[in-house]
Amino acid sequence: MKTERRIFQNVYLDSVTLMRISANLMKLEGVAEASVLMGTPSNMDLLVQSGLLAEPPVVKSSDLVVVIKGDEGVLDNAFTEAAEALRPKESGTGEVSILPPPTSLRCAVAENADSSLALISVPGAFAAAEALKAIGAGLNVMIFSDNVPVWQEVALKRAATARGLLVMGPDCGTSIINGAPLAFANAVRRGSIGIVGASGTGIQQVTCLIHGLGQGISQAIGTGGHDLSAEVGGLTMLAGIDALARDDSTKIITLISKPPSREVGTTILKAAADTGKPVVVNFFGADTVALIATLDASACSRFCIATTLEEAAHRSVALAESKAPTFTSVIPGTNSPAETILRARAKALRAQASLTPQQTRLRALYTGGTFCYEAQWLLGNCLGDIYSNAPAGSSNSLENPFKSTGNTIVDLGDDVFTRGKPHPMIDPTPRNGRLIQEMADPTCGVLLLDVVLGYGSHEDPAGELAAAIAKGKAATANPPICIASVCGTDQDPQHLDEQCAKLEAQGVVLCQSNAQAAALAACVLMA
Repeated sequence: MKTERRIFQNVYLDSVTLMRISANLMKLEGVAEASVLMGTPSNMDLLVQSGLLAEPPVVKSSDLVVVIKGDEGVLDNAFTEAAEALRPKESGTGEVSILPPPTSLRCAVAENADSSLALISVPGAFAAAEALKAIGAGLNVMIFSDNVPVWQEVALKRAATARGLLVMGPDCGTSIINGAPLAFANAVRRGSIGIVGASGTGIQQVTCLIHGLGQGISQAIGTGGHDLSAEVGGLTMLAGIDALARDDSTKIITLISKPPSREVGTTILKAAADTGKPVVVNFFGADTVALIATLDASACSRFCIATTLEEAAHRSVALAESKAPTFTSVIPGTNSPAETILRARAKALRAQASLTPQQTRLRALYTGGTFCYEAQWLLGNCLGDIYSNAPAGSSNSLENPFKSTGNTIVDLGDDVFTRGKPHPMIDPTPRNGRLIQEMADPTCGVLLLDVVLGYGSHEDPAGELAAAIAKGKAATANPPICIASVCGTDQDPQHLDEQCAKLEAQGVVLCQSNAQAAALAACVLMA
């Protein structure tokens, strides 16, 4: 194996595009690793930390760096493929514009006077400056970029609020604005339920379930993961609530977040109550009852508390249809429709019979960070010690994120796994390798998995996962039971039914939500 790097000067593409190019290069025969990154100091440090380079190359932040490790005979062809992927493409109509492509946000706005939103996906060190230009041009902003200092986030959000604009992010991976899915989002029908959420995959789960239940989304506003911290103060969630309050098409407001600080949580709930619209709240792991109790009695009556993402979707739909949903649970906090819980119990009893006495451990390999978080809270009280690279609730910190111990729940989208590499929602290769490793462990009884469809995700994530499961089964005398939930819709480019069929063909037990999958895993291991 040989590693080479090439530098493309003054070439810029957004991070999602670069992750896709990296993933496609790694599919080439003879290529072991590939990374395509902008030449920022932090990115160059990542190449060294990941082991691809011995020392960082001397480049400018405006340069694009391609590093490929593989058989010597394939490298030239791989770099040719990379260069072709980086080359500007003609428009889909085949027409050639007489104007050069815009080289600044100001030029882009001048050419598209009707624009109302700018999506920022540049290295974090430059994101705030570009976002400030967009706000100055009167645009709402979605910042996909991460690693933006908190003080810059606060300054941007205050500047936007003063102009009646929204700043979604930084680190905002999902939004649906006026029916348009942005970044990692799903194709869902329009409807009367508006969402403001500090969780990307959390928003995806809730919007997909609402779509599957026959209702639709008015707006889904992502805030970024830091918004409800004490430092930021929930500025985007407050602005989002205000926007939904003024939106005639929004009849129900649904709020999604990990636990906010107490002061921020109370402020958010008061603002939501003041809209006069019914509100579903899923502050997962927070004492939401106590937060609501600080409000006056008339405000309290507007809220409906959900303990899981699935319950948030069902309660939102019930309010939209003026119905009262009926829930039960397998383990505390996993409220699901009663009929699905009964099916889960039956599946658990059938599945448990195939396990050996040694197979008592859970291994959960997640691509969605919120699903990893939710599973830990749901399973923490019933499986004993849980270990994770992103511990939540009572979970313990995993000493080595690349090696499981006991009951392990891993977020494979965490920085430790994605440094200089594509996110597993884009390139499932890293999870496939880890899955085969876990299937060979004689103590593994259940493999808990998620599959996330939609724009931005891999074109066939279930097919890739099914192939890895088949390979793991072939090498294992007593394979574990694979349980998965698929987050997607019938309108997504990957086609939900086709994806589910590929997994079921490999014996994967499918559940309608992450909460149901976690409950089923608990049933199997506790039976």
